[in-house]
Amino acid sequence: MSIDILLGALLIFCMRLIDVSMGTVRILMAVRGRRLLAGVIGFFEVTIFLVAISQVIRNIGNWWNVLGYAGGFAVGTMVGMTIERKLAIGLAEVDIVSMGKGTEVAEALRREGFGATEFLGAGQDNIVDMIRTVVRRREVPSVTAVASAVDESAFITVQEMERAYRGRWRMRK
Repeated sequence: MSIDILLGALLIFCMRLIDVSMGTVRILMAVRGRRLLAGVIGFFEVTIFLVAISQVIRNIGNWWNVLGYAGGFAVGTMVGMTIERKLAIGLAEVDIVSMGKGTEVAEALRREGFGATEFLGAGQDNIVDMIRTVVRRREVPSVTAVASAVDESAFITVQEMERAYRGRWRMRK
């Protein structure tokens, strides 16, 4: 086995890592309605893909190329998901359920500039306080930290949202 074979497989691995990472981000951008960005990413993604697949097909008997292709796909998927999580584009709905400290949680969120809507709910054994806020995904850690500082036993759920209209939005800090 020559160094050229291994370098070729490594190049294919890297191309797949890049194009699959781009593909993961592209799909997530398309789901979030970012059509232009998704289209631009798709153009470069498919260009890289065509170069990589042509190298594998040209030398289909070279198992190192096949392994590089498959490995690049697997690692590219994980890298793409990590990139998307770091970008944190979009909105999230954060629901906080507190046993008796809901008003304090809502007030703390409001002091930090977040909107907060309060509800009463029926838990298994007691009446519970419920707080809902809609924030940018990158702000979710701040919201959960504020809520947890007031009520460390609060039950907190986070859901991605497609769109929100009107309401109170935190000014960027």
